[in-house]
Amino acid sequence: MSPAMIKMWISIAGMGCMFLAILFIYLSRYKLKGIFRVITGMLAYLFLLVSGLILFIVLFT
Repeated sequence: MSPAMIKMWISIAGMGCMFLAILFIYLSRYKLKGIFRVITGMLAYLFLLVSGLILFIVLFT
C-alpha cells in the first residue's frame, strides 16, 4: 500500500473518532445522568483529542 493510501485511512480513522466524540458529547449532555454522564464526557473528549492529533499529524506530514 502506498504512503498516500495509508494517510487516507489514518485520516478516515480520525474523522471517525470525531464522529464518536460528537455522539458521546450529545449523549453525555442531553441523555445520561450521574456517573454515566461523566464517563461518556471524558471518553468523548479523549476521542476529540485523539482525532485532533491524528488530523494534525496527517496534515503536516
